Amino acid sequence: MPDLNYFVIYKPFGVLSQFSEADGHPGLASLYNFPKDVYPVGRLDRDSEGMLIITNDKKLNHKLLNPEFAHNRTYMVQVEGDATNETIKQLENRLEIKINKKNYLTKPAKAKLIEAPSYVPERNPPVRFRKSIPTSWIELTLIEGKNRQVRKMTAKTGFPTLRLIRKSIENLELLAFEPGSVQQLDRSIIYKKLNLK
Repeated sequence: MPDLNYFVIYKPFGVLSQFSEADGHPGLASLYNFPKDVYPVGRLDRDSEGMLIITNDKKLNHKLLNPEFAHNRTYMVQVEGDATNETIKQLENRLEIKINKKNYLTKPAKAKLIEAPSYVPERNPPVRFRKSIPTSWIELTLIEGKNRQVRKMTAKTGFPTLRLIRKSIENLELLAFEPGSVQQLDRSIIYKKLNLK
């Protein structure tokens, strides 16, 4: 049986959720010399940042990606415009969005307005601001992970996503908010924080 390895990384903006580069965009191999048999659990799109788990543990992969286990995934989302409590209600109470060109009703979510997080580094390249339009930050927790779901949800409420950072999965939180950071953790810690047995 192979040794099981667990890495928690902060995937930077512009890096692909795969090891090889493509179309001029770097892959995960540009961040660290990972063992040959590990792979990312799930993905973040190229324009999103934050927590990605990399492992060779097939059981963990199954538990986190199978929809029947419905794990919490929490994101910090910077949106264009002055989001309100009404925006939060819309995000929480199911929205109809397009997934693969078909209508899809999101599952109930948890959302709240938050202050701009001071511990999050500036993005490289920076988010494009428009001086006449304010921005807001929302913390959004989903139990599903459809393709570009967060971006589609905020757009549906009239507040396009400018920056998207995944900060946690269940109780496993991103410890280092430094793009490209890589931390290797023990199986016992990973399973405990993810509420897995």
